[in-house]
Amino acid sequence: MTIKTMETSKHIILGSNSPRRRELLSGLDIKFEVKVMDGIDETYPDCLPAFEVPLYLAKKKAEAYRMSIGKDELVITADTIVIVGEEILGKPHDSFEAQTMLEKLSGRTHVVSTGTCLTTSEEQRAFSVQSEVTFKQLSTMELDYYISHFRPFDKAGAYGIQEWIGYVGVTSLKGSYYNVMGLPVQRIYQELCNMNVINFK
Repeated sequence: MTIKTMETSKHIILGSNSPRRRELLSGLDIKFEVKVMDGIDETYPDCLPAFEVPLYLAKKKAEAYRMSIGKDELVITADTIVIVGEEILGKPHDSFEAQTMLEKLSGRTHVVSTGTCLTTSEEQRAFSVQSEVTFKQLSTMELDYYISHFRPFDKAGAYGIQEWIGYVGVTSLKGSYYNVMGLPVQRIYQELCNMNVINFK
């Protein structure tokens, strides 16, 4: 059997300093560089429907890179939100906010939506991926333990599915697990192949 190699025709840049996104993109076994632009405005119109917010923000982040993208470069930008009912849950500022968010997720199904943009100097592919996550009814003791030990203040919805709370609390998952972690890597891989950025030889 001939050993195949996988090559990329573009220098890939990940426009995020999230350690989880770096880890997930590394799983595709492609070379990339992390480059974060400072001062990107991440606000969105109040009238924007919840499910449109992550793609809106991913495109907004991509615009910050557009003028500096070289012909041989491709920039990946993304934004992930948690939606319960019609409410968007962002990142909690403290333990109280984290507990409030997790109480809203407890015993319910919510949606994790990630908007992603793949941008070159010539084209842009933008898409969003949704996953449905169901939690069991979480006890106060379980919430206290998770928040005090894992301090999920950098995570939308105040939880990381790859952490303790995911092991003991998630009863059902419909869609991409990695999307819930913050990056829909399967869809990104497929789009990179469609753009002829990933090739096998």
